[in-house]
Formats: sequence, structure tokens, C-alpha cells
Amino acid sequence: MDYNVIIVGAGPAGIFCALELAAKAPALKILIIEQGKDIDRRHCPMDAGGKVCISCPECELVSGWGGAGAYSDGKLTLSPEIGGFLSRYVDMAALQPLIDYVDGIYVKYGAPAELYGNDSRAVSGIKDLAAKNDLTFIPSKIRHIGTDRCREVLTKMREAIDGKVDTIFEKDVQTIVVDNNKAVGVRLGDGLEIRAEHIILAPGRASSKWLETEAKRLKLTLLKNPVDIGVRVEVPAPVLEPLTLATYEPKMIFYSKKFDDKVRTFCVNPYGEVVKEHLKGICTVNGHSYSDKKTCNTNFAVLSSTFFTEPFNEPISYGMYIARLANFLGGGVIVQRLGDLLKGRRSTPERIARGIVVPTLSDATPGDLSFVLPYRYLSNILEMLEVIDRVAPGVNSRHTLLYGVEVKFYSMQVKLTNSLETEIQDLFAIGDGAGVSRGLIQASASGVIAAREVIRRRE
Repeated sequence: MDYNVIIVGAGPAGIFCALELAAKAPALKILIIEQGKDIDRRHCPMDAGGKVCISCPECELVSGWGGAGAYSDGKLTLSPEIGGFLSRYVDMAALQPLIDYVDGIYVKYGAPAELYGNDSRAVSGIKDLAAKNDLTFIPSKIRHIGTDRCREVLTKMREAIDGKVDTIFEKDVQTIVVDNNKAVGVRLGDGLEIRAEHIILAPGRASSKWLETEAKRLKLTLLKNPVDIGVRVEVPAPVLEPLTLATYEPKMIFYSKKFDDKVRTFCVNPYGEVVKEHLKGICTVNGHSYSDKKTCNTNFAVLSSTFFTEPFNEPISYGMYIARLANFLGGGVIVQRLGDLLKGRRSTPERIARGIVVPTLSDATPGDLSFVLPYRYLSNILEMLEVIDRVAPGVNSRHTLLYGVEVKFYSMQVKLTNSLETEIQDLFAIGDGAGVSRGLIQASASGVIAAREVIRRRE
């Protein structure tokens, strides 16, 4: 079983790598190996009416064809300043055309034509108001696919490469095979070894820990990214409507007064719902929004970023520890009214019921997030909510719901060249799991970069 290219992972980065290779170098033998299921076999038990998550060995929400993107709300952020770190590798003048190229492929496969953020007057007003309140607003044009429509788009991409790219599902890559500092293949969990001239690692967030372990085994240089830990905030949709109608996802950055830490909003879901995600035995929280149905609420994450210094060098493990603590205390996701948190008391079902915000995640456990989040993170989050309230009055209400915890596992970054190649020849690392991106567009673009480099070397 020999191939020209093996792609490990079928998330957006791996898919776009395969699409580019199949379109521009059709003679290549290409294989995708994915630990999850094919798109038509991905079914979360909760979708079938289940009320409680049963903690599947591989969470259907984050593993399988499409990766976590298959169940995301499908926001395509078309700014090079948002959604990743590709500007480290690609000149800004070249990055925007690459983003536009990737966006065009999404539209080709079914993403809607409508763009948010085109009203320059409204966007400018938000930017000015944010600046007056100690916030940096990053404007961006956004295309919203919707959680329900994401699977349709990804299915069409799957069909487009069918017969052109081989795929293996429900198989784990255990190790990368290297010979004389050159990647030559992969070894699966069942012992099968598959050889290839180029190996492209696109494991996504679900397998970022695996990539970190392999990178250490191969003695690759690891660079530190911040640990991003926070909560998902849920408010009545009208509270954020002045912002979401203009830009759909208002990106706000704040530096806390007490600790001078970077705090940001992330993944705003107008009229959406809060959802659980399961990853390697832990339960975290996320948000979705749909193209054809709406709730009465809007949710978004507030994430606090921290860089650790020596001797500590396990940011992913630290994030997982915080998530496990929340699971231990709450049996899963904890929900708390902001007013209860500020009064130093836990929320109860009765207190939640008295609030004006009806939780969209029905099986979250009312509790006390102050037992979970370290003081530094909690202080940063509360400061952020206060300043956002000046831009969108009502965010800092006692009725606002906080779900915890939300953790983003892209904290490890492998040292890469401008073509996203590691220190081992013909071993590339792309997407969120490699710390290169943290959103659909830049993850997809990273796949195109690696594919084009492979094609260039074979010309």
C-alpha cells in the first residue's frame, strides 16, 4: 500500500489539501486516514432524541469527515487577522488572495452568497464605540453557512474527490515512520504500515494531544501558544442584535486591567444554542447557530489567553485538567447565572428558572464556576463582561448565563517553514491541531499551502 501523499485527518485542513491535490495533480495517489466515520455515518445520539450524552469513544461532533467543522455553525471569517496564525508563514499581501480562493471553493460547494460586514457605516460605528470603551473591534466580512448546512457542503466535497482520493475511516495513526530525517510512511494502530513520499498531518483539535506526543517523540521543536480558557455566555438575542445584524460575529479584544491578559470574544452564535462537546474523556462547551431555525438567545465565548513560562510546558494538559475539574464537580457542563457568581453563591435549578434567559443546553448542571476557574481567568472574564456591556447593554445582567468550561486545544505549535513543513523532510503539519489555525477558513487555507508545496516539488 504505497502512495504519493498520505493526509492524516479529514477535517477542513485535510479536505482542502486533498481537493487541491486532486484538482491540480490528478496523477498522484492520495490517501486520507481518519479516525472517525464518513460524513453519512456521523450521527450524534443526541440528534436522535437522546437527552444525555453517552460519551462515545470518538465523539461524533468532533471526529469524522469534516472534523469539528461538520457540526460547527460554519462561520467563514474572511479576514487574515482572525482565525489563525497563517500570517506567520504567508505574507499578508498573499494571504488575502488565498483566503478569497478558499472562500470561493466553499461557495462552489454550497456556502451561501450572502456576506455580513458589508455595511461600512455600521461597522465603523461599532469600531468607534468599542474604542471609547477600552475594546478593540476587529471588523471582518463573514459568510455564515449554518450548522445544518455544513454537512451538506462537506458531503458535496466528499463526493467531489470520490474515486480520486482513497480514504480509510475508523483507523488511528499511531506513529509517523521516519528514515534518515525523511517521512516515509505511517503505522496504524493495528500494526499496518503504509508508505508515502509526503505525509501531511491534519489531526484537528480532537487529536492535538496525539500530535504533541508524536512531535516530542520525533524531537521536533515545539513553540508555545497561549492556553485559551473561558466560558460560554448566553443572553437574550436582542442584547447583541445591534452588533450581530451589522457584522454577525463581533470580534472584540480586551486587555484586563488587573493582569494585563488578552481576553477575547469567540464564536458568536446569533439566535443559536449552547452545546456539549466530548473529547478524550472530557466534556467541554461550544455554540451552534443554524440557517433554518432560531432560538431566542445569542451565545458567545469569552476566552482568556495566558502564556506559561518555564518550567511549565504542558498547556494542553493544563486545559484538560480545568475541563476535568468542571466535569468532576458538575457531572458535565456547569451553568451559572452571572448574578449568582457575583454574589458568591451557586446557581440552583430554581434560581435558573427565575431568570429571564432560558438555557438552550437543558442538561447543564446549575453550580458554581468559582470552584472551577482559577481566580486569574475569572477576574479577566468578569472585567470583559463589564466593558462589553458598555457596547451592548444587557450583557452584564444578573440574568446572563455562563457555561463552563470552554477550552480551545490549539495550544501546541510545531516549528514550521513557510510551506508548513516540519524539521523532518516531507512531513507537513496543518490546521488547528498543529496550532496553525483556529477557524474554518485558515485551516482550509493551510491545506492548500501544503498541497501546493507538494505539487511544486514534483514538477
